[in-house]
Parts: sequence; structure tokens; C-alpha cells
Amino acid sequence: MTGRKPVQGAVCALLVGVGLWAAPAPAKYKHFQVTVYIPVNIVKRMAAHPGWLRSTWKRISRNLPVNQVFIESFRSDDIATGRQLETVKRFFQAHGVQTAGGIAWSGPGGYGQFRSLCYTDPATRAMVRRVSALTARHFNQIILDDFFFNNTKTASDIQAKGSQSWARFRLQLMDQVSQKLILEPARAANPHVQIIIKFPNWYPYFPGLGYDLQREPGIFGEIWTGDETRDPIITDQQLQPYESYEIFRYFENIAPGHNGGGWVDSFSIRYFDRYPEQLWDTLLAKAPALNLFEYTMLLQPARPGRRSAWAGLNTSFNWQQMLRQSHLAPGQHPILADADGYTLRKLDPLLGRLGTPVGLASYRPYQSSGENFLRDELGMIGLPIEMSPHFAHAPVVLLTKTARFDAHIVARIARRLQAGETIVITSGLLRALQNHGFGQITDMRVTDHELAVNSYRAGYGAGNGQLLERTKAPILFPQVNFDTNEDWAVVRGMADGRGVPLLLTDRYGKGTLMVWTMPENLNDLYRIPAPVLSAIKHYLTPKLPARLYGPAEVSLYEYNNGTFVVESFLDHPVTVHIAGGFAQIRNLRNRAILKGKKQPTPFWMHQPTPHYRFTLRIPPHSYRAFQAVGTWQPFD
Repeated sequence: MTGRKPVQGAVCALLVGVGLWAAPAPAKYKHFQVTVYIPVNIVKRMAAHPGWLRSTWKRISRNLPVNQVFIESFRSDDIATGRQLETVKRFFQAHGVQTAGGIAWSGPGGYGQFRSLCYTDPATRAMVRRVSALTARHFNQIILDDFFFNNTKTASDIQAKGSQSWARFRLQLMDQVSQKLILEPARAANPHVQIIIKFPNWYPYFPGLGYDLQREPGIFGEIWTGDETRDPIITDQQLQPYESYEIFRYFENIAPGHNGGGWVDSFSIRYFDRYPEQLWDTLLAKAPALNLFEYTMLLQPARPGRRSAWAGLNTSFNWQQMLRQSHLAPGQHPILADADGYTLRKLDPLLGRLGTPVGLASYRPYQSSGENFLRDELGMIGLPIEMSPHFAHAPVVLLTKTARFDAHIVARIARRLQAGETIVITSGLLRALQNHGFGQITDMRVTDHELAVNSYRAGYGAGNGQLLERTKAPILFPQVNFDTNEDWAVVRGMADGRGVPLLLTDRYGKGTLMVWTMPENLNDLYRIPAPVLSAIKHYLTPKLPARLYGPAEVSLYEYNNGTFVVESFLDHPVTVHIAGGFAQIRNLRNRAILKGKKQPTPFWMHQPTPHYRFTLRIPPHSYRAFQAVGTWQPFD
């Protein structure tokens, strides 16, 4: 994209005097909406200082078209008055912006650690009813910020819990709070009100704090997704970047058509590109809207941070291009809203070309945990993941340790295998099931022994296989026992002549069971050599349109119309290969055609299928989008 030219001459000089260049109002995006959240303390400031509101909104909206704002009424005992809410609401409506309410049910204090409200306290329950009714009187739509959980253990909580587990008590409590303390008083005040629940990014821990992914989407009717992944090194959650895509897909499969949008903030980043990565990963998941938290953060200076290693490269977030397109006066610095506007303008045309996301089907039952966030790490090694709370029929289904929360999982697996499907389970799930009836399907077992692997081989059937890679630094894997000549290790690790199966196969009925051995430290998935990852992907993604071969921390997003996006989270340029049943691909940014080289699958892989391979060079922290040209087909 080329930037608009600034106004010249006397008018330009006048506007420089007030710190603004004249530029046309930015057009709304075609393929998604943008919303902005305004916390209650900022709402009060806006109501008290209309001049500040006018000037800040003018600055934000110059480069960032906004469809809607969420105007918060309550947070941590801070409550806005009806007059304050109406003042701010009328301002935005006068500027053509839709308005909705917002509530953050957070408790006071906490010394920086989040505290919830105590929902067994009568005074708190009465306050929740009052705030719900107050907010509903001013808005037809209200979103609940992601503090709608419970972590208190007061005397009244302990008494109300009785002998139940904390998870069971809190799930029932928060469902009751949703109905009786929020929806009922809100609808009594405004029969037309719609209340949205925004679920946070820490979904493996939801049951223990009362977030009910099974029932709350139906209680509230619409959900939003917390896509904030921030920096995995400096934050205590250590969320992997791929989660900004994967969590939206998971929640979309929980509430199809009722997942209203993704929610992103700019906290805890070491380099600026980490922020726009969250924006475009959310939208690549086909989110219909994007919420930016929060209003005053959009006014903060945009600073490059630690990105000097790739500052001069043609990255997806191009700092110099952003400056040119932001119409800044001499000496004026960009703010976060300028960077948002640039990032989203660049992405918007691409989104119209992408179809519906597809990926390796992965079943995660409601209220489950185990091998937490593993699927995000699998996405970071180039496996497109489509997680669902339903055990859908698919050519290959991946099950992790979370599947143990399905009381009928062994019977389900047996039926799917007998029907001819391929089921891949992790070593964590095998360990959880092997003493609970899984011996009816296979004798494979995870032992208490471990092996420090420093070389890798692959092969199908009897024989020596092929050496894939030797490494200096070993990776620790659990040892899986199996019956040789019944079960076959198609990918294995080696240590001084001793082997551990990394991908182990067994036959059951018409189907194939595979056990995928995970390293003891799940982040060691990133240290597994690229040829080994490629061999594993061969078996796990046989029906997807394309396959990514390359190192870890490069992700692949695939769509049902033959389009795909490759994204690198690495700090340096990387060469990767795309393989597929198509001879040409088109770069969706510049429409350049790339021709692939026809290659057979390596001899050691089962059912070798000729395919075309394309070599791609991806800049640091960047994405590139392509489409198969002409007739394309998935791997056989």
C-alpha cells in the first residue's frame, strides 16, 4: 500500500501548528469490524473533560476506523453514574460510532494479582444486580470483561461449597450468578438487552475458577475470545503466539456463528511486532470483529522495542511504511492507533480471499485439562490445528490428555478405529488410559523410564530406516513399550543404540492407532530437527491441502478454498517448503506465480504419493499468503 500525500501549502502549515496533518477519514474495513473498550475510570474522565475526549478521539480515529466502543460501567468497586454513561454514549453516537456497555466484575486490591468478587456475600450479590440493571438501562448490548470468574475462599464460600470440589462448586455458582444476578435484573431493566461473555486466554484452567464453556455460551447467547498472547518469555502465562489463532477457532467450534470477535491488548511485549502478530493471527482465524483494549492504550507512543535485527527487512509490519502512511506532522511520533490502522489496512484485502479454516481435527471435551496448551505448541511447529469440543469424524483425529475427561473415550476410540479412521493419541493420554481399559485396544504402555535422544530415524516396516538427523543437545522422552512385529515405530529417537518410538502405529479393526511420544519438556518440540517434524507431519495431515516442511516457530494456516498462509515467529529470515497436490501457487499479495518441483514422497514413508514442492523465504515475524492455481487436491 502507498501512503496518502499530506496537504501542502498554507493549510498544511496551519495544521502543523496544532500537531495534525489533514487526511481523509479512513474507510471502514470490509471484512471485519473494530471495537474499542473504554474502562470506567476513562469513562468518568471523558464525561468530566469533553475537550480531552474530543482531542483524543480525533487523534485515534485519524488512522483507525472504529465501528463500536464498549463503555464500561463498573470495575473494582468503581461505578459510573447513568449521567456519565449517557454523556460518553451520546458523543460517540454523534460521531457515527455504535455504543455498547461493558462490565468488569473484578474485586478490589489484590496487590497486582487478580481477585474476583465474592458471590456468596449478600452485599456483593445485591451490588451485582444493581450494576447489571444500571448498565442495561443505557445499552442494548453489554460485554463482560474476562474477570467473570471466582477465586475467593471466604468463610461464606467454604460454607456454601460443603463437600464439593472447588471446580464443581464454582461452575454451579457462576452459572447461577449468570442467570439470577446478571441476566434477570438486566432484562427486567431492558427486555432487549443482549449480554456477551468474553472468555480469557487461559482456557485449560477454566473449570477450577468457574468458567463454564459448556453452558455459559448458551446462557449468554454470544461469546468473545481473549486472543491476548503477549510475550511468551517475560510473562508468567508463557502463552505461545499460535494461541491467538487457535483459541478463536476452538471457541468458534464451541459456539458456531456466535463467537463475536477476538480481544487483543498491547501489554507485555519486548518488540513491537509481537503486538500486530496477535491482531493478524486473530483475523486469520476469521474473527468477524476485533476489540482493542483499551482507549488510552491506543494513545500511547508506538515504540519499536527490540526489533533492530530485522528493522531493515521487508517484514509484514514495516515500521517505515507505517510512518509514511500515518500522516504524521514533523516531529510527531506514532501512537498505537496509527500502528493498528496500518496493520489492519494491510490485512483487510487478504481476508476476503481466504476460505474457511481447516486443520488437524483435535477433540477436547468440556471441563478438561492436561498437557495444557499443547495444541498451541503443535501449531508453532507447523501443524494447523482445528480443536473442537465434539469428537468429529475426520480422516485423522488427534487426542491429547484432555480426552481422559470423556468417560466413554476408550469405547469411542475403539468404534472409530473399527470404522477405519486414524486416531493419534499423545503419550500423555496413553499413560492416563493404559490402566483404565485401553489394554483392550493395544498393549502399548508408557513406562517410568526416560531416554535422552540425540539422533532420529524414520522407516516403514522391517528394515533399517533412514537417518534423519543427529543433534548435539539431547531431548528427554518417556520410554514407550510395545510388542514388536505387531506395533511399528515409523519415527524413532536413538541414544547410544537404544531407541524410543516417537510415532508408533498399531492396527485395530479397519483403522490405525498412532501414539505420538511427547518430550518431557513440551517446549522441546521446538528443538526437534525439521526433518523429524516433517516425517511426523506426513502421517498426521494426509488430507489437508498443503503441508509445511521446515523448522519450528513457523506456522501454517489452511483454508478450504486452496489458500494458505505461512507465518514465521522467528527473529531471522527462514527458508521453508510447502508440499501439495498442485503444480503452481499464486502469491496473494503481489499475484506472482510460483512453480513447484515434482517430487515423490521419500521411500521410507508409507503409500508414497507424488507431490509438488515449493521453496519459500519468509522474513522475521511475517506472514505470506498463497493460493493453489487451477485444480488442487489434498494428499492421498
